[in-house]
Amino acid sequence: MKKNRNKLKIFVLSALIIFIFISINIPYKKALVFLAPESNDILCYVPIDAGETFKIKYTHSIHLSDVIESYKVTESDKIRQYELEYEDFAIGMPSEIADGENFEMKDGKYYITNMAREFSHFDMRLGQVRAKHTLIYEDITYPLSKAIEPGSRIRIKIEKISLLKQLEGVNILDDK
Repeated sequence: MKKNRNKLKIFVLSALIIFIFISINIPYKKALVFLAPESNDILCYVPIDAGETFKIKYTHSIHLSDVIESYKVTESDKIRQYELEYEDFAIGMPSEIADGENFEMKDGKYYITNMAREFSHFDMRLGQVRAKHTLIYEDITYPLSKAIEPGSRIRIKIEKISLLKQLEGVNILDDK
């Protein structure tokens, strides 16, 4: 009788451990993630839902003025660029627009609006000297260099992440 109870306790404990292990590895939370593309390690992330927007602001390396790229999360978990704002119409900045896009100048800045460029992900290199890549989400302005080594190549995408993956990276909302 005692042997059966011990076996039952061992079985229940084993089942509980397996359940916990599986639970922390199931991706369930949608997030905007910043990954190291070589290892797929999450460097930082922001919980986000379809329809929400975010911006990436940086200082252009040649003409040293601000550039702001505006994005929206689609229902299919893609990233859609919908606007680009910049101050200098020079090297490295667009000189043409795609069909359906609008170009305007307002208050000394150039805007390309009505953009519908969709990405499953995009890569960028975090500036080492002047770029000051910054995430703007809701009322939060977060310098990416707080969580990512300047000069690093990063991949930006939308994905569901598990509790374990959340523990690996920095939740930008918690680190503000």
